[in-house]
Amino acid sequence: MPQEVLLVRPLLALVIALTLLPLAPAGAEEARFGLVVHGGAGTIAREKMTPEREAEVRETLDRAMQAGYAILEGGGSSLDAVEVTLVMLEDSPLFNAGKGAVFTHAGTNEMDASIMDGATGAAGAVGGVTRVRNPIRAARAVMTRTRHVLLVGPGADHFAEEAGLELETPEYFHTERRWEQLQRAIERDRLELDHGSEPPPAATPPADKHGTVGAVALDRAGNLAAATSTGGLTNKRWGRVGDSPIVGAGTFADNATCAVSCTGHGEFFIRQAIAHSVSARMAFGGQTLAEAAAAVVDEQLTPLGGTGGLIALDGELNVAMPYNTGGMYRGMKLSDGRHEVRIWEE
Repeated sequence: MPQEVLLVRPLLALVIALTLLPLAPAGAEEARFGLVVHGGAGTIAREKMTPEREAEVRETLDRAMQAGYAILEGGGSSLDAVEVTLVMLEDSPLFNAGKGAVFTHAGTNEMDASIMDGATGAAGAVGGVTRVRNPIRAARAVMTRTRHVLLVGPGADHFAEEAGLELETPEYFHTERRWEQLQRAIERDRLELDHGSEPPPAATPPADKHGTVGAVALDRAGNLAAATSTGGLTNKRWGRVGDSPIVGAGTFADNATCAVSCTGHGEFFIRQAIAHSVSARMAFGGQTLAEAAAAVVDEQLTPLGGTGGLIALDGELNVAMPYNTGGMYRGMKLSDGRHEVRIWEE
């Protein structure tokens, strides 16, 4: 057979195959997806943070964010993306969650976490767990393996053990920086929230430092999810639980509006149902994501004396990250090319 014929046949087959491929509808857009993360808000004084510390925080936040984004990029779910992101932050001693959790007055670590699915409204949370390496995994297990939303204390730890989740001894959660923070708080007979430079005078309200980690995500299928995890307040007592495991206060997600994760003085976020308020302002007030997020911080949180911030994401890939403190560890990586990690207004 002539060589020319042998060359033409494969080319002809390729042309025919290409003509049979389905054409994208006119005006069709590629699916949007992305992830937003926070690592807490507070005074975070620029002049008192060393370049090495700043670089370490930025790198850790970005690495966790990249891991979550990779799941979305590969077609994975927003729930998987936020969970993986928070697992990485919980494993870092830099943040007040998991390995870096602060100490209670009794010298223990009591951790809280929650997760919510914007597609179905399903949610799961744990409060006051002491042995679970990654509380966000326990929260996800509550959502998927039980008929409940929130499990607390020894019962939540027992459930996590039955679910086969990784457990740790108290020594794993002990970090010297957090232990010293507790000693200062006991000396001043006060509570301390994470993320600040030096402890303020005793007369200063205990709202200068905020911990907590959180993530919100939108996947290729258009589903939103939100997750939050924290070690709570330094020197807290009596089984205190903040907003992080409370659906609607510290975490909320609804495909019709947005996904939200909060960080701050939890009591104020609970009283004002801050996370849900962002969604409600969009659903019932017709506000944009930016308008709603700014309003809950400026008009609901701040007037009561509450401090902190939040991250929020909607189905159109709009992002809001308002806060009323000196800074907030935060970042985003989105399919439209936006990629940043910030601490202050830069």
